[in-house]
Amino acid sequence: MKTMTCRQLGGPCDLELRAETADAVIKAQDRHLKAAVKEGDAAHEPANQQMRGRWKHPKRALDWYSAAKNTFADLPES
Repeated sequence: MKTMTCRQLGGPCDLELRAETADAVIKAQDRHLKAAVKEGDAAHEPANQQMRGRWKHPKRALDWYSAAKNTFADLPES
């Protein structure tokens, strides 16, 4: 199990997201962003919009995804 924060994935807060894989932590971030925006947290709106629109720009999306996976791989087990 490894831990990344919302901020490490491009969000505005330090909520810790724990998962076994980079894909799982990215999905947890997506759920966190959606929930925060639904609850009216304006600080999370830009990151939520980026997450939702990321795949409209495949090259940038792949760069972000690769960087997130590399960051996750370099983290110690927690």
